[in-house]
Amino acid sequence: QVQWVESGGGLVQAGGSLRLSCAASGRTFSLYAMGWFRQAPGKEREFVACINYSSDTTTYADSVKGRFTISRDNFKNTVYLQMNSLQPEDTAVYYCASSRLGRRGVPTIVADYDYWGQGTQVTVSS
Repeated sequence: QVQWVESGGGLVQAGGSLRLSCAASGRTFSLYAMGWFRQAPGKEREFVACINYSSDTTTYADSVKGRFTISRDNFKNTVYLQMNSLQPEDTAVYYCASSRLGRRGVPTIVADYDYWGQGTQVTVSS
């Protein structure tokens, strides 16, 4: 059974930082690109960042570029999202997911991902 478990969310003041983690089980983690998405109340799920299977390619949404950093540790079967300079508009439930495209590229759309974590809440106060 494939399972991703996110952790690290919480409440932080604007300008603060959080580090999200997503631990994988039930799948050969190193074979898949991994992505982070977020969903705010009343909004659609949106792409945040993606990292390819070997960590040599990453891509980010414009809204987080320069503030967020995605990384992965294939030995620990874990992907991370370091979030700095957080703003109230970053408030959302954050999800990790594995790409259905395997090792190919760094997909940015929801449809290119198959297995999802349960999400972790990030709240940024002003």
